[in-house]
Amino acid sequence: MDFRKLFLHSSLLVLHFAFSSSKDTITINQTIHDGDFLISRENNFALGFFSPGSSRFRYLGIWFRKVREQTVVWVANRDDPINGSSGVLSIDQYGNLVLHSYHNLKVPVWSTNVSVEATDTCVVAQLLDTGNLVLFDDRSKSTVWESFDHPTDTMLPGMKLGLDRRTGMNRFLISWRSAADPGTGNFSLQINPKGSPQVFIYWGTKYIWRGFPWPWKSYAYIFNASFVNNQNETYAAYSVSDASAILRLMLDYSGLLKKIIWQEKDGKWNEFQSTPRSPCDPYGHCGTYGICDPEFLSRRFECDCLPGYEPNPQGTGIF
Repeated sequence: MDFRKLFLHSSLLVLHFAFSSSKDTITINQTIHDGDFLISRENNFALGFFSPGSSRFRYLGIWFRKVREQTVVWVANRDDPINGSSGVLSIDQYGNLVLHSYHNLKVPVWSTNVSVEATDTCVVAQLLDTGNLVLFDDRSKSTVWESFDHPTDTMLPGMKLGLDRRTGMNRFLISWRSAADPGTGNFSLQINPKGSPQVFIYWGTKYIWRGFPWPWKSYAYIFNASFVNNQNETYAAYSVSDASAILRLMLDYSGLLKKIIWQEKDGKWNEFQSTPRSPCDPYGHCGTYGICDPEFLSRRFECDCLPGYEPNPQGTGIF
């Protein structure tokens, strides 16, 4: 071990012991090791290292603190897992959050990778009660980076899904690969801003589901959707009218978009909507000139033709 690596290793150990209690912020002179946590002020969310399902790998993530079943809503190093409990999160000399493994202290596993104009000593990272991890200048209180701009598979209340034309930032969900692998999956939930903007589920680059045009329906006076479309931004968001409700919108690894609420009495998540729900939900299911009827029990197939068209004898749609 060379002197530089030994010095960094020793410094991180000293800072680790200085970080003796759970708190919601990390500064330039503090670190988060595997086994340490950031806890949001009202105890809503936690940030730390976890292993999903049967995986032996470690990831830095954010999960609900008040839910008995660990439910991760954001992952930093989703495509770069750490082998073993060697992960450490800190703020580097450039003011960025960086995640290292003790196996390689020279090359970060993950970083916020932004340009910070402020000096490194006044940059602070804070886990908010919304589940948003924010890196900000403690003097001006200006936000440098936030996890809400880089979602994984989950959309939380207050998060924007869509395009900011001023910065070029496009926020969208990408599913996990599997229940035990949070790596970049096959499905994404995005807003297509062209024409009349709509929400789409993509399988790779192919549409497989298209959402309803605005306005969207609210559910049981809990899930309240909103939509903004102007010269600066096109985005969807939602709020929860009951402050005690714990609700999430997630795109799972099978391509289903789910609205889920935590039922404390039962100790489990309750799914109150899932999309696509029927054979007719997938985009273009019956071909260019086909129509789909979900109530097709009286017929053999759910697809039919528009007047003047016939089924393709090759079984590839309508012509």
